Amino acid sequence: GELDRWLAERGVRLLRPSYRNRTPRPGEHLLKPIRQLIESVNDTLKGQLDLELHGGRSIEGVAARVAQRLLAMTAAIWHNRTTGQPLTRSLIAYDH
Repeated sequence: GELDRWLAERGVRLLRPSYRNRTPRPGEHLLKPIRQLIESVNDTLKGQLDLELHGGRSIEGVAARVAQRLLAMTAAIWHNRTTGQPLTRSLIAYDH
């Protein structure tokens, strides 16, 4: 309650889920699709792109390896869409 009042005084509207025993907050229904999208992206980054095993030893190395994998995934999606493949996010055809 105190946080809500403090934010309201400053003109900030925080979008967050309500507690189980409280009435739903305005805009709460928008959170579920966003969370599903974030979970899907995280799953792809961890699963298909092995980002947890990047092997970078510095911030620059990690950034380069993450960017490399994201660009590869983007190229694969583009190629799959261009060639009419049924699964656009699949990298199986490129896994050698």
